[in-house]
Amino acid sequence: MQSRKISILGSTGSIGRNTLKVVEHLGDTDVVALGAGRNMEVFANQIAKFKPEIVSCEDDICANKLLELLHTKKVTTVPKIVTGEEGLIEVSTHKQADILVSATVGAVGFVPTLRAIEAGKTIALANKETLVMAGELMTKAAAGNGAEILPVDSEHNALHQCLRGEKMSEVNRLILTASGGPFRTKTKEEIENATREEALNHPTWDMGDKISIDSATLMNKGLEVIEAHWLFGFDADEIGVVVHPQSVIHSMVELVDGSIIAQLGVTDMKHAIQYALTYPKRSENCLPPLDFSQISELNFENPDLERFPNLAIAYNALRKGGTAPAVLNASNEISVQAFLDKKIKLNEIAQINEKVVDEHTPTNVDSLETVLEIDEWARKQATIYLEEKAVATS
Repeated sequence: MQSRKISILGSTGSIGRNTLKVVEHLGDTDVVALGAGRNMEVFANQIAKFKPEIVSCEDDICANKLLELLHTKKVTTVPKIVTGEEGLIEVSTHKQADILVSATVGAVGFVPTLRAIEAGKTIALANKETLVMAGELMTKAAAGNGAEILPVDSEHNALHQCLRGEKMSEVNRLILTASGGPFRTKTKEEIENATREEALNHPTWDMGDKISIDSATLMNKGLEVIEAHWLFGFDADEIGVVVHPQSVIHSMVELVDGSIIAQLGVTDMKHAIQYALTYPKRSENCLPPLDFSQISELNFENPDLERFPNLAIAYNALRKGGTAPAVLNASNEISVQAFLDKKIKLNEIAQINEKVVDEHTPTNVDSLETVLEIDEWARKQATIYLEEKAVATS
């Protein structure tokens, strides 16, 4: 059997590292290209082990550091090293790659993923911001170039599994599950005064800083609602969210007759990654099976939009349509980074996001240039609000 050939954007992040573990387990998958940011120590080890033909890092400083590390590790076959966005595009469109695992965090993966879609690659998508920014552009490009987008996010991956074989006309709504994050049981005041460390301490998943903060504010779930709209074609009112702290049920589909189909599994991203890499086939996984004897209860709650307003803001952006989700995504990236830098409080992320979205009049997502222009505008607008807050509190 011919081996799969994959490229990975964001190979040194959580999803990227888990993807490489899945590759090792499958044994019939070759890594032909890797893209990373600045973590050159991890990147050098990955290159030495998987021997890709081309790799990309953030800039020339990283590239020089990578060369030194590869020399120290006595890597005899040094891959082609490229940098910046153009480097990521070379990785994502590598001619030998059948599948691109798009696992960068934030808007940096947008253009490279679009170029891979235009090249007809199968996309294993872990970068939800790509569809949030330009879902219409991405899905049209996929349809026009014979590319398939397979979700790696555990919730959308679960929905994809639940929808296999179902007629869309018989589906009433999609139900995304949320763990509730570290502040599920906290008061509004406790959330407002939460520290960076508390917000990063997710109770279920091991994720990067940005995604962890998004989970703490439920923005992660808001972005997933927008992503689900583009992946599966359901409107905002047909996509629900339920808080399920055990994270055993990863998402559900409600059919018109009232039946509910749920996907359950262990809390480990390698399951979703392998599903996307092997689809439409299934292979034995490297994970232990779900042990029902260890599950004492399954709880469900409605999300509290007063304590977690970011979810409501995301629904509002989806209903406004056009470029509004791209504006929300850009504003959120700026405000989350400001919180991580300890410049604002956790609750101020939503305040900034709401102001930027309300300030924006949506236009059609008709081109890459439109999306990039709107993204830049929203980042500048969010920065202005941050500066105003800094002046007000000084």
